[in-house]
Amino acid sequence: MNNEGGKFSKEALNNPRIPVDSPETWAFGVTYEDSMKERQAESDTPDVYGKVYTADRPEAFFKSTLARLKGPNDEVGIRKDSTWDVPEPELTFIVFQGDIVGFTVGNDMSSRSIEGENPLYIPQAKIYNNSAAIGPCWVPIESIDYNNLIVEMIIKRDSKVVFSGSGNTNLMKRKCDELNEWLHKGNDIPDGTTVMTGTGTIPPEEFTLQAQDEISITIENIGTLKNTVIKV
Repeated sequence: MNNEGGKFSKEALNNPRIPVDSPETWAFGVTYEDSMKERQAESDTPDVYGKVYTADRPEAFFKSTLARLKGPNDEVGIRKDSTWDVPEPELTFIVFQGDIVGFTVGNDMSSRSIEGENPLYIPQAKIYNNSAAIGPCWVPIESIDYNNLIVEMIIKRDSKVVFSGSGNTNLMKRKCDELNEWLHKGNDIPDGTTVMTGTGTIPPEEFTLQAQDEISITIENIGTLKNTVIKV
């Protein structure tokens, strides 16, 4: 692991990279009420989102391999065959020997048009080139109150802010420890795996990303992850 909280070199500050060489990235969905409502609004089958929000078992899905995972200042992608795309700012935890050892900032790039057409298309809406980014650093679990962190996102287009929103991890229906427990059921998780925990900050229905948009995601006491959008 790299760039642990408080241990930065000057070179690392000037040229931040992926803070964890994460062999796998997983993600959980519909962990915030706002996310559940937005998914229902976009979907032709809205009931599935209400049911998973209230169910005992959460929605979990594989998100990225290390080869696809991007870091600070890297490019993130929107699919050429998608018409409605958003970034999802997410508190992301790091797993070592089955336990949560730290946190970073995550960007879960998503096609709302593809997922909205049919929930069975979620792998295509979520897993593709440049569809996940983490950074700029990771902080140890002991150093933050991860159940009460402000999560902010700003999207700029031609240097103008086209979206700004924020949420708080205290609004998560399922806490990180519970998500980690579910992730490990019948599933061997490699050390260094990163896990995105869902979003409570979603742009409105009329918004979609465009190439060259600049995304900044800030999580309190962790840092700011910045990425530029390309079509893939």
